[in-house]
Amino acid sequence: MIEKPFGYDLASARKLNSDLLEVFDESQIFRIDHYLGKETVQNLLALRFANALFEPVWNRNYVDSVQITAAEDIGIEGRAGYYEGAGALRDLVQNHMLQLLALLTIEPPASFEANRLRDEKVKVLEAIVPPRVRDVRSMALRAQYGPGVVGGERVPGYRQEEGVAPDSRTETYAALRLEVSNWRWAGVPFYLRTGKRLSRKVTDIAVTLKPVPHLALQTSGSVGVQPNEIILTVQPDEGVSVSLGAKIPGSRMRIRPVIMEFRYGTSFMSESPEAYERLILDAMRGDATLFTRNDEIEALWGIIDPILTAWQEDRNSPIREYPAGSAGPAAAEALLDGGRKWRRL
Repeated sequence: MIEKPFGYDLASARKLNSDLLEVFDESQIFRIDHYLGKETVQNLLALRFANALFEPVWNRNYVDSVQITAAEDIGIEGRAGYYEGAGALRDLVQNHMLQLLALLTIEPPASFEANRLRDEKVKVLEAIVPPRVRDVRSMALRAQYGPGVVGGERVPGYRQEEGVAPDSRTETYAALRLEVSNWRWAGVPFYLRTGKRLSRKVTDIAVTLKPVPHLALQTSGSVGVQPNEIILTVQPDEGVSVSLGAKIPGSRMRIRPVIMEFRYGTSFMSESPEAYERLILDAMRGDATLFTRNDEIEALWGIIDPILTAWQEDRNSPIREYPAGSAGPAAAEALLDGGRKWRRL
């Protein structure tokens, strides 16, 4: 069993895979990404493939855009030695967030069996065309947190943290725009963002459907017909919510969004096992369904590698700064087009 991060970039991941496969069979190697052991991450598959309500609209004809957020309100917590060499892109995007994207977009596997599921994940990851180094500036953004207020307390900026170089260029915030170039998802933008010292801790996926084609239900005093959203919350309150348009009580046809919600904590009284508990047990049983295969690891790094290269080569552009306790840098809005906005944290 090997904990992430698996490698430092694509070349080191390939070397590590090669070294391991000289000694072990792939079936004997269990690369852990603990997000895959979380109940809500697995519930992505149940939501899509066990409910006729969702799968018919899970494609480019109905989905306008997708936002995946992994926000933390803490700083580096004394881990400068690790974080200075990793940064937000390696720490969360390359593994956790791209895994969420893969499970959200895969085709239905023939069975819930390790290699069948992982085959589908590799297919969709390979359909995400890696950016060219020269195009990274238009589809990815990095920043560091500066001094600010979190939970009513003043906190230092990243460069003032113990063990961090005063001229560090390590990103504590990363946002990017990706597209899945296949029949199901062509043209749908996927927006990913993660950061430390943001306004609150939350990991969720927001699938925004396209608006209805004709807005007949509009009246004074009405919030109006808003595009439906399907929100999958991974943490801290695991669950799923769907926004619907509903009539406001009264004599006029006034519409506002309402929320239909499911929460693990209230629907199931038994406590879910911790992600690592589930994964270690699966490894002991030889079940690799929730573990990452060698070709999958290389596909993940293949998407991120050009961004890392572009950021490493750019030694002159100033690193953007956002106040600790905020929603991140305002410049991140420029990644979204078509009048879209980041969801409020």
